[in-house]
Amino acid sequence: MTTTRSANTWPYPRRHDFIVNVRKAASNWFLTRGYSTDPKYPYILAAWKDWPKNIILPEVTQFIMERTEAQRVRGNNFPLHKYIHHGLSSQAMLFNLVGPLLVRNDLSPLKNLVEKKGLRWPGVGAKAVLEYEDRSIFKEDQGQPTSIDLVITSPDDVPEIFIEAKFVEQEFGGCSVFQSGDCDGRNPAVNHELCYLHHIGRQYWSLMHKFNVDQGPIRTDSVCIMAPHYQFFRELLFALEKGGIFILLSDERSPVFQCKGPQGPRGLMPLLIDLLPIELQQKVAMISIQDLVTEIIFQGGNDWIQIFVEKYGL
Repeated sequence: MTTTRSANTWPYPRRHDFIVNVRKAASNWFLTRGYSTDPKYPYILAAWKDWPKNIILPEVTQFIMERTEAQRVRGNNFPLHKYIHHGLSSQAMLFNLVGPLLVRNDLSPLKNLVEKKGLRWPGVGAKAVLEYEDRSIFKEDQGQPTSIDLVITSPDDVPEIFIEAKFVEQEFGGCSVFQSGDCDGRNPAVNHELCYLHHIGRQYWSLMHKFNVDQGPIRTDSVCIMAPHYQFFRELLFALEKGGIFILLSDERSPVFQCKGPQGPRGLMPLLIDLLPIELQQKVAMISIQDLVTEIIFQGGNDWIQIFVEKYGL
């Protein structure tokens, strides 16, 4: 059998096919609205300042702008991503999918999915916060601190559900110290001083130890698990330290984070969850964009959700 024929029999989806589809959908969405785009990449708006054109509902754009200004007045930062004007931006996707639920004060579609996973919803009057930060968790006294895309809090503002949104990403973010060549990737699970970030005071490995995440293969492997999967563990630990649960919201068409096949579930989430202690595995879950769209349609959100379906090629 030739290489090409063998490739065609691979029983798992390919990320390339997914990317082609969503790029085409984004390009068509911008084109039909007459928006100026990058000359080489028609699925990216012409300039960062055009990002409001990447948002479906004007009231969501206004909500984000008001949130940004409120944070600025408090001396805080609301981190709009560098590529929020990109048609495939995961931040813009989250704003378009969950933003209308926030501005209309109706989180019931998300609540239903969380409860279907067997997880506890914070109760009547739960609130949602975009781009949630707390520098004290890891002692991130400089630079951009860990930011959680969406946090669901109790009525009295206690954070309980921490949600990371992924769309076309091909990984969880890796450790920048390793990527810059300033670390050889040696595992610091036993000797934390092997980690530059621990040396300067960051609490990532201290919390890995506190929650027994640094046990089993993570402890005995010669390679640092944080090097390629830094973002996953950082956000998981953030949620655990706050007493909450961690949920990944992602597209089921992409094989990166989860997909099904004859050998069982594949993807980064099944891989990384299997490395966690059993008691922590109960505090991690996955929700698909498709399931949330279906729930919103079921509850009658048809005035904007069909535009979302068109924009993202669902």
